[in-house]
Amino acid sequence: MNQTLNIERSAKADATLALLWERIRRRGDMPGFTRAINAILASMRGEDERDFSMTQTVLSDPVLTQKVLRLANSGMYSAFGQRINTVSKAVLVLGTEAIGHLALGLKLIEELSKSTPDSLQAHIEMEKAVLAGMVAQQVAARADVRDPEEAVVCSILHSLGRMMVTFYLPERWTILQQAAGEGAEDAAALDQLGLSLEQVGRATAEHWGLPRNLIAGMRRVEPGERGEAFAHEDWLAALGTMSSQCAESLWHSDEGAAEKVAQLASSFSSMLGIEADNIVGAIEQARVDAAADLSIAPLANPPEKRARAAAATRMRDAGNKILKSGVAEMRDAAGSATPGQMMSMAIESAYHGLSFTRAFGFLRSRREGRYSARIGLGDGAKALQPNLFFDDTYEPNVFFAALGSDRVIFIENARDPKFASKLPGWWKGSLGSARCFVIIPLCTNGEPVGFIYGDWDDRFPSVYLSQTEFSLLNDLRALVVKSVERRQQLEAVATRA
Repeated sequence: MNQTLNIERSAKADATLALLWERIRRRGDMPGFTRAINAILASMRGEDERDFSMTQTVLSDPVLTQKVLRLANSGMYSAFGQRINTVSKAVLVLGTEAIGHLALGLKLIEELSKSTPDSLQAHIEMEKAVLAGMVAQQVAARADVRDPEEAVVCSILHSLGRMMVTFYLPERWTILQQAAGEGAEDAAALDQLGLSLEQVGRATAEHWGLPRNLIAGMRRVEPGERGEAFAHEDWLAALGTMSSQCAESLWHSDEGAAEKVAQLASSFSSMLGIEADNIVGAIEQARVDAAADLSIAPLANPPEKRARAAAATRMRDAGNKILKSGVAEMRDAAGSATPGQMMSMAIESAYHGLSFTRAFGFLRSRREGRYSARIGLGDGAKALQPNLFFDDTYEPNVFFAALGSDRVIFIENARDPKFASKLPGWWKGSLGSARCFVIIPLCTNGEPVGFIYGDWDDRFPSVYLSQTEFSLLNDLRALVVKSVERRQQLEAVATRA
């Protein structure tokens, strides 16, 4: 029985876990976490047709399929000396357990990487967990272990307690920091929460029904020599402990990080059965990968990148002022401007305020039964405009989804292969160079009359819209719609007369 089950929980510990389970119930599990792993765990546990079940589970996710095949053919498995072209063969060669842990680790990293929790602190802890998984993957590739992905998962889960508290109990995390200082939160956890952060993580893993071998590998251990009873789960715990401590040092990317990493490699070398120099080399490779993949870590933000980010922030503040001024001008003009003039003002304000690469205003013609771009701003807009039209007959794509829902839709990554089927042919043919885009529908009495479109290309590698910007876009939209409704009312009166 594992350590978490052995402890005699205090009333304070029970109260902390009860609050945690209630927050999970109300908010839903950490984004995508249990949804992503339930099918994988079910396949690993199944008594019959396990190989087939695991194959089907992996194949149900095209992106996961490609990642599994790419890793199955990587240097980590080069000893097998054969090309693996199908998931079925990967399961046959590597085994259900290995593929299960591989899929589980990939999904964990994918979900944690794309998660956008409410608090910056929760995002930081998630990035550290991803970084720990990267370290474990590189170190495990240099070790003679049966299932290196199991080590990746355990290393990510080492930070689970910290992630759960920052994500679901942020007010408790603030108390821990006030009591012990930033970076030393665990020192105050037992007194404030009734159990350590490690115990919070292990209790959560049990609550989710994760396999016992993973839970056993989540414990923190002190470095030293291997004892006679040293087992596989002890090796997992040692790697997870070292990886999470490395992630803490690497994430900050301070001057002492290299020295701290060297000390950790030396301390855990004997326990892991890997030469210290090899461990240091593996961690350096993880650091390089992380610098490209992480988003907010100082490691991923060298001074020149931080300078660009600061400039972007200043530009964003200036852009929001443009949007606010645009809303104010449209309100002043609302009594006399035509719908076309109001739309032009809205497009111009959004184009400059959000630094769109291109922006277009589409109107619906009921007589022609189609939508077409009537105004355009930005790179090549004039040349593109004649090609921007489509029938108003419903099709299952993101534009009709926006028009049907009558709400602003922001597409963060239009190049995601999983999203390709939701993009219409006319967009792919004319606007397919866009990296991300926004659709602002214009509807009156439940019927769409048009929409405003704006996009960004590769000059904007990372774009997101703040709540303030969504609110300002909705203000622009509402003013255009009111002008259209006013015109419709006047036309109705004129028709009756």
